[in-house]
Amino acid sequence: MKTRAFFSIFLSLFIMNQTFTNPIESDSFSAKNGKTVTVHFIQHSSFYFTFDDITIYVDPVKYDRVDYSTLPKADLILITHDHYDHLDAKAIDEISKPDMQIYCNGTVHEALKAGVKMKNGERVTFKKVNNNEYKYIDIEAVPAYNTTDGRDIYHPKERDNGYVISFGGSKIYIPGDCEVMPEMKELTGIDVAFLPINQPYTMTVEQSITAAKIIKPKILYPIHYSETDLSGLSVLKKEGIDVRIFKM
Repeated sequence: MKTRAFFSIFLSLFIMNQTFTNPIESDSFSAKNGKTVTVHFIQHSSFYFTFDDITIYVDPVKYDRVDYSTLPKADLILITHDHYDHLDAKAIDEISKPDMQIYCNGTVHEALKAGVKMKNGERVTFKKVNNNEYKYIDIEAVPAYNTTDGRDIYHPKERDNGYVISFGGSKIYIPGDCEVMPEMKELTGIDVAFLPINQPYTMTVEQSITAAKIIKPKILYPIHYSETDLSGLSVLKKEGIDVRIFKM
């Protein structure tokens, strides 16, 4: 009877843990230098990379059943703008460590009173030293805004940031919340892109297809899409673009 009682308690605790925590989906690709980059998708627009002993978070936000205290500490955090689904000081606190660096736009910098403020077009290099080995992440802040008439109230031009980050010889495009923008034509050599799909705040599926054809990434991860039907993205296979979809 004692054994049965113990097993029953253990099973109950296991079920509760599965109820209140959400497994983080992961996917991997190879950087051009041959090293593995792993993408860990948290939810909505929150995800992080692990690469060569470096952990990079993008727009970390706390969600139900996601326990940030169990996730690795950040070396680098990129924040695109100050909307509640992209900026969360509590999440940042839980993944912070003394030598961490935050890069963000002006409104986020004002809200956090911390981090390195970047404007569209600015570039910086993040450096990490580990056992006398220097590792570098190149970061460029790029425009992120709505282009459809009436939608600029959500993400006006020159306020928010997207980012192009380079490491391991590869370039990764993180657009922030935006639609198809003329500046996308200036992006070259993008290996991996994360495109936001969620009308009216970001792109429609059709817009994301247009953006992908302009950017021409080898791998495309849709994000931000909520209940949007993404089946239309299958046409990008003809363009040689590998569309990889996480569960929301």
